[in-house]
Amino acid sequence: MSANPRVKICGLTNVEDALSAVELGADAIGLVFYPKSPRFVDLNTAREIALKVGPFTTVVGLFVDASVDVINSTLEKVPLHLLQFHGDETPEYCAQFSRPYIKAFRMAPGLEVEALMDKYTGASGFLLDAYKPGVPGGTGQSFEWQRFPRYCKYPLILAGGLNPDNVSGALASTEAYAVDVSGGVESSPGQKDVTKMMSFINSVKHPPWR
Repeated sequence: MSANPRVKICGLTNVEDALSAVELGADAIGLVFYPKSPRFVDLNTAREIALKVGPFTTVVGLFVDASVDVINSTLEKVPLHLLQFHGDETPEYCAQFSRPYIKAFRMAPGLEVEALMDKYTGASGFLLDAYKPGVPGGTGQSFEWQRFPRYCKYPLILAGGLNPDNVSGALASTEAYAVDVSGGVESSPGQKDVTKMMSFINSVKHPPWR
């Protein structure tokens, strides 16, 4: 596994939870700008969160097939460090916002993910998530971890169905650069559970075999 796996806590909707995530050791936080998501956050709250978490925490904005105008207006209001695209965005689309980006792929049956990654030459990394028809993410489901490319030239982020109980095993199976969790550390959609976040981050940063 990666010598120092990174942790992203996604779907934050309030400042208190965001600060707790950072204090517990999260490397990145995710703000969801997809209106259909139960973890959707408005621009004013997103701006407040981004400004409160401090300069050395990566603030990630998640979008799903958003218009160019929506992303530009979001960037004008919210100081995002990284963009995360979870829809059918093309490489050209992703590269136009003068921000580093990661592209998410849902691991549908038969998906040749490594060939797909090669098309996004400008990406900083890729997130591999579970596939559920019609749902772009946040399903709470996992995919078969043996499909995760273990020897890949790109930084890969594992998502989908992760929680404090399975994340250590997931990292041992995949050797992922980072893990991304949302529902697995919640008491309800968009409301994080501090105890679950602590357990999750500790399982990543201090796995039992170290």
